[in-house]
Amino acid sequence: YYFVNHHRQIPKISKMSRDGIPTTVKWGKEIFDINIIPDNGVKGLKSQISDITNVPSDRLKLMPKSKGLWKGLLKDDFDLMSIDFERINLPVQILAMGSAARLSGPKSKTVFAEDLPPEEAARVAPEPSGLINMGNTCYMNSILQCLRVIPNFRSCLVNYESNQNSVNSHNSYSNRLFMSSLRDVYSNLDRTSNALQPNAFVMATKSAFPQFAQTGPRGEPQQQDAEEFLSGLLSIASQESGGTVTVRNGFMGGSGKVVAEKDLVGVNNLIDALFGIKMEETFTCDEIPVPSQSEGKGDAMEIDTPNEIAVEPEVVKYDLHRKLVCNIQGGSDTSSQVNISHIIDGINLSLSGKITKRSEILGRDCLWTRKQRIDRLPSVLVVQFGRFFWKETPDSQDHTGVKCKVMKPVAFSGTLDVYEFCSDRIQKVLKIAKDKALAAEEDRIAKKLKCNPSTKSDFSDSKSSGEDEDLKVALAMSIETDVDGTGNFSIGLGLPENFQGVYELFAVVTHKGRDADGGHYMGWVKSEFQGERTKIGDTDEDNDDWFVFDDDEVSPCKTEDVLKLKGGGDWHMSYLNFYRAKK
Repeated sequence: YYFVNHHRQIPKISKMSRDGIPTTVKWGKEIFDINIIPDNGVKGLKSQISDITNVPSDRLKLMPKSKGLWKGLLKDDFDLMSIDFERINLPVQILAMGSAARLSGPKSKTVFAEDLPPEEAARVAPEPSGLINMGNTCYMNSILQCLRVIPNFRSCLVNYESNQNSVNSHNSYSNRLFMSSLRDVYSNLDRTSNALQPNAFVMATKSAFPQFAQTGPRGEPQQQDAEEFLSGLLSIASQESGGTVTVRNGFMGGSGKVVAEKDLVGVNNLIDALFGIKMEETFTCDEIPVPSQSEGKGDAMEIDTPNEIAVEPEVVKYDLHRKLVCNIQGGSDTSSQVNISHIIDGINLSLSGKITKRSEILGRDCLWTRKQRIDRLPSVLVVQFGRFFWKETPDSQDHTGVKCKVMKPVAFSGTLDVYEFCSDRIQKVLKIAKDKALAAEEDRIAKKLKCNPSTKSDFSDSKSSGEDEDLKVALAMSIETDVDGTGNFSIGLGLPENFQGVYELFAVVTHKGRDADGGHYMGWVKSEFQGERTKIGDTDEDNDDWFVFDDDEVSPCKTEDVLKLKGGGDWHMSYLNFYRAKK
């Protein structure tokens, strides 16, 4: 009895906690100052904040901004008296999320949600349904929520049974089980407003990927890498969605687009049609400069035979990728000291670098410059932030090394322009759309300025004639024979008309924690239904409605909250960004 009572922790109750703890609550763009009374508990705190924000207590989500409070979303059974407020810098910082209730008179007969069928209740629910964590499966839940809003991918799953006879399908039992379980997860999510327990899919995943069945010393499931899960999922889906018929049906059923014959060249499954990025990779020897026509042959390396010039031709290869990488460590080679602070700079670095390669002219290995450019655009673009890397530990006992995480902040915006990452022929096509958009914007401005009619007419006539000639030249340059000599040329499958190379952010997977093999993943997904459009501060960035999926807990948020996920601290930071072609 003495031992139990002697070691029991007794909450610290100070005069400050009895009189109230000074607290700052941030709700959207508004900030409120209140005093927390720990004795009143979580319900009292939510009721206090609900009174000043008009957000119902049951829809109010509270997250800590000050260290030493609670972890994640505040649970109703959490004991506020267990917090040592004397060690926390005042005022306490709390982030409140939730939409304020709007009072209006009944316009029709009231129908309660509990009286609706499950399918209808799910459609009218304020938030989408979440996925229950089955033991360190947050990596899986976050990816599933991000892929959930891609209509062409969902269309493929709905018709999966008819795809099993695809010529490119391996038809293995584990693959079929994985795909059918994935289809059932999405189908069940759409039919319920409650959190779903994906038991069958977790088992199918461990069957298809044995490494995801690894357990810790005590038998608990180990945390896995969300990007590795995404790559494995897309790999199986590509094997099970082969054939031009599947590709056509996927785009017709998902987005209503009719796929042209030229768009199917080089595409043999729906996943590569959606996520596939054809990369043009050029290697140039650094030790033998290739002379340009203006420089002549004097800059090339002379060899023994008189009147002969040594020229190492460029090596051009084509490969298929399903993501771009944002290199945030400073370069693709270890000697680079470039500081990366924006996603554009990180992608540029990952697309270039130095490698050691054999030169047939020199007869030995030498330094080459590697340059990659996009030669076919995807309709869904995935960008991975290089947050995790392997660090050697030569001084350790086992010399096995350790997996580390880069915490530095790398900013991104709601759109991503890939024009500068594209090959010359893709840029020529994109420039046509960009020039048309620029001309339309200039015409709109000219009309708004209400120019003199005679001056405006002369200006418009000369300007339009010049632009028409430029567009004709650009169009002629863009109609080129493809590298395979077939004459079929498409910049990408399922892209909108007059596509300018601009993608919009619609989903993000974040990782929180300093441990690369631990931590917690969450999914952030843009809402399909947007309310009144607002801007973020004085910028042109739309502050759209989003949802954050913390496994089974789903909460509303805004674009401004998503753009803060750039890293630089212990808060959630972006690991995978999902973009779709902007119309």
